[in-house]
Amino acid sequence: MNKYLDISPEVKAALDDGKPVVALESTIISHGMPYPQNVHTALAVEQTIRDHGAVPATIAVIGGRLKAGCTPEEIEHLGRTGQAVTKASRRDLPVLVARGQDGATTVTTTMIIAAMAGIKVFATGGIGGVHRGAETTMDISADLEELAQTPVMVVCAGAKSILDLGLTLEYLETKGVPVIGYGTDELPAFYTRRSGFKVDYRIDTPQELASAFAAKLAMGLKGGMLVTNPIPEQYSLDPDYINAAIDRAVARSVELGIKGKETTPFLLAEIKNITGGLSLEANIQLVLNNARLAAQTAACLAQE
Repeated sequence: MNKYLDISPEVKAALDDGKPVVALESTIISHGMPYPQNVHTALAVEQTIRDHGAVPATIAVIGGRLKAGCTPEEIEHLGRTGQAVTKASRRDLPVLVARGQDGATTVTTTMIIAAMAGIKVFATGGIGGVHRGAETTMDISADLEELAQTPVMVVCAGAKSILDLGLTLEYLETKGVPVIGYGTDELPAFYTRRSGFKVDYRIDTPQELASAFAAKLAMGLKGGMLVTNPIPEQYSLDPDYINAAIDRAVARSVELGIKGKETTPFLLAEIKNITGGLSLEANIQLVLNNARLAAQTAACLAQE
C-alpha cells in the first residue's frame, strides 16, 4: 500500500470483495463548475453510480493525502474553495503531498490514484487533448500521456470541443490508446454528439466494453482505454452554435494571454457565460450519463 494513499472504508470494502468501483475526478468540482452546482453535481454523480450497482470513489488530494473516496464534507470543501484549490496534474503531486496541501485531480491524477488503489474504471466529463494552435504553443494535455501508460478505462463524452480533435486522435493513435465509440462510429465532441472524426471501434454494450478491457489487462498491454459516450440527444447543443461560442471564448483567452492549466477553466466559464448557462446544463447531463455507463461497465468487469 502506498504510504500516502487513503482508501475510504466503503471503497476498500468493495475492492476487497471484488465489487465494482468507479473513480471520479475532483477538478470538475473545483474548476469545472460554479458553486453550488459543482457540489450538487458531484453528489448526484456518486448517487447515479450507486443506483447502477457500483461504489463511487471521488478522488482528490486533501491535506497532502491521496484520497480514493471522499466524504461529502470533503466534496463540499472542494466545491466551496473552488479555483483556490490547486489543479493537480502528475507534476504537482510530489509537492502537494510534501507540503500537506489540497489538490483537485485532473483526468491524469485521477487515473494515477485510481491505479494505486486498484480501481479500473473512471468516469469523467471530457478528457484534455491537443489544444488549438499546439503546433506553435506545444500545449498538449498530460491526460494523453497518462492514457498511454496507466491501466484505467476512462469513460467520457469525448475530448473537450475547445480542443483540436483531429490532432488529439492522431496523438492517441501514436501512443497506442484504443478509442472506443459507445454506440457510435464517430468521436463525440463533449457538448455535441458528432465531430466528423471516426473512432477506432464501435462497441454497443457494457459487457463488450468490459471484455475488451479485461483482454487488454490480461495481455499486459501498457496504458488505458478511452471510451467516448455521446451526450444524450435531448441535451446536445447545436454544433454551429456551440462552435461559435467556443471560437469567441478562445479569441478572448488569446486576448487576455490565458495559458497553461488556466486555459480550460477559463474557456469553460467563458462558454457558460456566452451560452447563458446552456453549456453548464449540458456538462452536468453528460457527466451523469458517463457515470451510468461506467457503473454498468465496472459491474460487468467485476464478473470477468
